[in-house]
Amino acid sequence: MDQIVPTAASVLDEVTLTAQEVRDAAARIGDKIVRTPTMYSRTLSEITGANIWLKFENHQFTASYKERGALNALMQLSDERKSRGVIAASAGNHAQGLSHHGTGLGIPVTIVMPRTTPLVKVMQTESVGGNVVLEGESFDDAYAHARKLEVERGLTFVHPFDDPHVAAGQGTVALEMLEDAPEIDTLVVPIGGGGLASGMCTMARDINPDIRLIGVEAQLYPSMYNLLKGMNLPIGGDTLAEGIAVFSPGRFTSRTLRGLLDELLLVGEPRIESTLALLLQIEKTLVEGAGACGLGAVIDNPDIFAGRNVGIVLSGGNIDTRLLANVLLRDLARSGRLARLKIGLQDRAGALFKVAKVFHEHNVNIIEVLHQRIFTHLPAKGLVTEIECEARDAAQLDKLVAALRRQGYEVKQVETD
Repeated sequence: MDQIVPTAASVLDEVTLTAQEVRDAAARIGDKIVRTPTMYSRTLSEITGANIWLKFENHQFTASYKERGALNALMQLSDERKSRGVIAASAGNHAQGLSHHGTGLGIPVTIVMPRTTPLVKVMQTESVGGNVVLEGESFDDAYAHARKLEVERGLTFVHPFDDPHVAAGQGTVALEMLEDAPEIDTLVVPIGGGGLASGMCTMARDINPDIRLIGVEAQLYPSMYNLLKGMNLPIGGDTLAEGIAVFSPGRFTSRTLRGLLDELLLVGEPRIESTLALLLQIEKTLVEGAGACGLGAVIDNPDIFAGRNVGIVLSGGNIDTRLLANVLLRDLARSGRLARLKIGLQDRAGALFKVAKVFHEHNVNIIEVLHQRIFTHLPAKGLVTEIECEARDAAQLDKLVAALRRQGYEVKQVETD
């Protein structure tokens, strides 16, 4: 079939996806993608009260499930369309997956990104063979330019989610999970545009008609939630789960999921952050924000998942290293292992020594000290010192603060939220 993405809304309203198409996709893409492991997590099961299986799609070559759908779509192009090339608008995992497999198949791939895209994402896409075009200040600008080039150059546009070929490729994730862990009775799938969820839910329902299918969106981007539940929650903001930060879900995908999902949950930013850190700590695996949402929803909703056999897809592992460092440090702060204390002192010799002695007595490590004499409510002979410190846990930190206050110090803890 030549055409990858129908452009007419009426066509999108008629197109369907079947489990057989997912099986055909699995046979088609074969060993060209990684069959990632599905593994039982004893520790996460103990934490959540459910039996947790994890699908490590962050182990794909480009660290995301997006390769599957991109490859399935590319392999169904005619020779003529392959020779002309494909185009997409993306600054994320779809760009890398399409570029990587397009290069492997000898298909020219053009990716349009906003000019504001971080250089590292441009370089990552180019490193796997994509030809990057920077256009516009927003994704909408880049998308419009990509559709313009599609017509001008005779290229085929490959949509990141609203395309049955792409969704069929993504559905192979569920096929593998349920082959490797047939006891799974509940699937939890992150939702942005809905391509992954459409494919996985279609396949899973065919294998087990009684399986529970639960979608998860970032609380800041409840676009599918609003559509399927008839709500009008605000959409937008800086989310760690940028891979599923979608203002408008797909027409084909939303229609597909309306008849498949048993529940749709939202997960907030603090939970996404803490779950990302938890996966790194417990499973020694790195996920991006979107990849942490499934487990985050399970932790937030114990009554829904208690005692069930839950399959969770870790959908991707591409996260900026500086952002990752911030997330991990913030998690240490929330858990009480890292803190910044504001302490009022007299500006005289030995004052800081006396405070440091209390830290020593409670075995709390001082990392950084900052004196502030000007911007303070204290008298002119007073100062505020900010001490960043490291404790064993929140209880040890609480004992330190109590001891400082008993000695007459005014102590305030700088909050992370």
